This record gives sequence, structure tokens and C-alpha cells, in this order.
Amino acid sequence: MKLFQTLLAMALVASCAAASAQWQWTDKDGRKVFSDRAPPVDVLDKNIVKRPQGRASSTPAPEAAAAGAEAAQGSPAPATPAAAAKGVGVDKELEAKKKQAADAEIAKRKAEEERITKAKVENCARAKQAKTTYDSGIRISRLNAAGEKEILDDAARAEELKRIQSVIASDCK
Repeated sequence: MKLFQTLLAMALVASCAAASAQWQWTDKDGRKVFSDRAPPVDVLDKNIVKRPQGRASSTPAPEAAAAGAEAAQGSPAPATPAAAAKGVGVDKELEAKKKQAADAEIAKRKAEEERITKAKVENCARAKQAKTTYDSGIRISRLNAAGEKEILDDAARAEELKRIQSVIASDCK
């Protein structure tokens, strides 16, 4: 039982130490960012407000990187910190997903607008054809709710012409 309590206490102390390992920096938009991971490599050292205790600069100075590259001629380039490299990849993936979602939304809106425009053109053509039919003066019949054939009188004809004219006014622009 004592061993279990000791292990539990050690785990709590370790988790507290990990929780205190917080990074704080200002991003390119001027917003403060808090994270348990190192900032991306594109964040300048002067923008890093707080580092975890015992950590030096997350990115090597440009002079040091150039000197290291000259000294290692022919050997692979020095590896970047895993957290910084992973953070940059996540940002690029996130930006790509945001762009893809925005493009999909634009394409969806464009398709919807094209569908509406096509429907309006079709409605306009049908309304114009119906107007010429009603203006011709020929007898027009339609089925009523009971399924019986009825011939339109002058009042019904005028009402239908009014409705057709409103369709033409709204869809034929």
C-alpha cells in the first residue's frame, strides 16, 4: 500500500511539472498563444513571451545554423526540434483544410446559384408561353380538385393572367 501511495505521489509531482511547461508567444496577428508545445519555427524569438523553465531558445540563431551547416558539409542537415516541426506541419495541414473547405463552400454556392438561375430561366420561358396561350383567346380547360374538366371563365382567365404576369416580373430579368 505504501508503494502505491509513493508511486501515486510521484506521478502527481511529474504531472505538475509537465503542466508548468507552458509556452507563451505572440503570433503574426498579435494574439497571445498559450501551448504546451514549442511555437512554430516562423515565430521570432522576440515574440516568445514565456518558455518552460530550463529551456533555451527553441530555434537556433541564423549564424549558428549557418556555422553548423558549414561544419557538417556533406552530412545531413541538423534535425529541427520534433515539436517545432510537428507544429508547423499541423499549421500547414490546418490551413490546407481551411482553404479546401472554403473552396468547397464557394463551389457549393456557385452550383446553387447556377441551379436557381437555370430554374428562373425555365420558369420565365414557361410563363411567357402560358401568357401567349392565355392572350390568344382560345378556350382553356383544366382539372379541378375532383378531377373534373372545367373551362375557365373570364374572371378565372384574368386571375391566371395576373399570376403569370407576376411570375414573368420576378423570373424574367
